[in-house]
Formats: sequence, structure tokens, C-alpha cells
Amino acid sequence: MIEKFLLSPKVTFLNHGSYGACPKPVFEKYHYWQRELERQPVQFMAEDVYTYLKIARDNLAEFVGCDGSDLFFVPNPTTGVTTIINGLELRPGDEVLSTNHEYGALIRGWESHSRKRGIKFIQRKIPIPCTTHEEFTDYFWKGVSEKTEVIFISQITSPTALIFPIQDICHRAREKGILTIVDGAHVPGHIPLEISELDPDVYVGACHKWLCAPKGSSFLYVRKSIQDKISPLITSWGVEGTDPSNSTFLLENQWQGTRDMSAFLAVSKAIEFQQDNNWSDLTKKSRWLVRETRSRLDDYFELNHLCPNTEEWLGQMASIEIKTRDPLKLKNILLKEFSIEVPIFNWNGKFFLRYSFQVYNNQKDADLLIYALREML
Repeated sequence: MIEKFLLSPKVTFLNHGSYGACPKPVFEKYHYWQRELERQPVQFMAEDVYTYLKIARDNLAEFVGCDGSDLFFVPNPTTGVTTIINGLELRPGDEVLSTNHEYGALIRGWESHSRKRGIKFIQRKIPIPCTTHEEFTDYFWKGVSEKTEVIFISQITSPTALIFPIQDICHRAREKGILTIVDGAHVPGHIPLEISELDPDVYVGACHKWLCAPKGSSFLYVRKSIQDKISPLITSWGVEGTDPSNSTFLLENQWQGTRDMSAFLAVSKAIEFQQDNNWSDLTKKSRWLVRETRSRLDDYFELNHLCPNTEEWLGQMASIEIKTRDPLKLKNILLKEFSIEVPIFNWNGKFFLRYSFQVYNNQKDADLLIYALREML
């Protein structure tokens, strides 16, 4: 499968989780759309692009389990979440409940908004190791107070690579009238996703990570009943433009000035590529390799794990605590001496190495990681 990607054969790539990797056929389709744009830029941007965007939206919506009129494309999850944050009408003293496992850039966004509005952004500290999804949900929910107006939570966390049980949390929040915003950056193409079943108010997902679409392709889903409360991050032509959509939500958010939307249009090809290559069967092997590698690492190191070694908590990546005083040096040695690309994060004052196994990875890649860590640690 590695031959279908553009990755360098000189590097063992164990960091699909950060920016993904684009297969050759998907990348070719991306370039196709760029060429189509340049053939007749005015016709493409003023008229044709809206037809193509609708097709791409509908294909993506079918893949993630929602209606195509309830989402629009954004370049990254940070843009999507920031759009929502800026449009919230929260009052001083209102609370946003989250966890201490969230993505750093979005934590900064919430903290900045909190300072401006006088609200409280609460990162509930989750006990480690996690045990069961039921215990997680019950513990998290104890952080809800009478002042909780918003819940912001990841479905798969970035630094710790844990799968959180968000469905029950979304359903409980709906009963309480609490707005739910789910960061699903790592979800599409990674684990099955049915937004309609999860029932969040807002869901943000990346297409350029595990769905393997071109860089700069993500989406923002908003429940229909609250779409009129969403303000565009960038005010452009909106209802006065040439977009033929009959939805104010799409009219105000889809066009945000001149930009290359080829990555959005190539999302359909990314979905097709995975469907044509029996992705669900291939990723089962990747998930097994993640857990098997963690078990093997236990044979050599005394690891304090974040969760049980099960599919309930782990998908195609896992984070393990690394005892080092110089994480940057360790990362550089792994890359320069062993040709392994893998991230190391500082989370809660400890360092974690997060390895990812995509379908192009194999047992030899896992063997090399274990060998390198044994040599260095």
C-alpha cells in the first residue's frame, strides 16, 4: 500500500495523525481541480464551484452520517471551532466544560475568548488510567454545573490518542439544554462516524488526516436548529453573492473570499479511494498493530498507561509516556539516526510519544520503533 502514497521511502512515517498523507490518485484529483480552475477562472469561481461543492458536501455528508446542507468546508478544525467560539453569546460567569486532553491551539482559543467575555473555561482533569467508557462519562458529567452552557470535547484526543465516549455525553447535554461542540479532527476515516447518531450541536472534522484528502480540507457541521445563530468567521458576499444555495447558513459561510477550494473538491476522491481499497479491512490490521506494539513495549519498559489496551480506547494511534529530559533531542535522534518520523508531546508535565499506524505501515515499522527506543532508552 505504501506505493500508492507520495511518502518518502527513506522515512518510516509514524505520524499520520498530525497532517495525514495523501494517496497518489487523490493528489492527482486535487491537481485536476486546480487545472480546471485555471482554465476559466471566472466561470469556475463565480458559478461552477458551487455545483462542485454541493457534490463534495453531499458525498462527505453520506460518509459522516448527516445532511449535506448542514455542513460546509473549512481549511482546518481550528477555523471551524473558532467560527463557533466567536459566534457564541455567552455571559460573564457562564461555564464551558472540557477536559484536560484537548488540542492546545483550541485551548488557547477558548482561553482567549474567556478573558474577553468573562466566562469560565474548565478543563476537567480526567483520572489516569482511564477504565471504562461508562466510568469516564459519569466522572466527566459530575463537572456539569448550573452555569454550564457549553461542552467542548474531543472524540479522539490529540496528545493522548484516546477515544472518548461522546454519544452519551451529547445525549445528556441535549436533555439539559447544554450546547455540545465536538472536536472530531482525528475521526473521519479513522473510526466509524454517524453524526446523526451522536447528535451533537456542532461537529468539526478533518478530512486531510485519516480520510487522506489533500491538506487544508476539513468541515464544520452545525445542527439545523441552531444554524441561524452561527456567524461567519469572515464576512463576504453572503446572500448578495452568486451562490445559488437556498440556505442562509451556506450562503453566509461557504464563500469567504477568493481561495483555492480544490482540496475541498478532492474529498470525494479520498472517500472513493478508501472504499475501493477495502479500507475497513486494512485498518483493522493497523489497529491491531497499535495494540500489539504497546504490548511489546511493555516487555521492555515500565510504562504507565493512559488506558486499557483495547479497541474501546485506541484506534490507529497510541501515546506512551517517555522518560526523557530532552524530548526534542530524542525526536531528532529518532529522525536523523533511525529515519523515524514520530511526535513527542508535553502533556500535563510529562512527555508522550504518539505513534500512528496507517494502512501503509507494517510490522517492520513497529519493529524499528521498538528497536530504536530500546537502543536510546
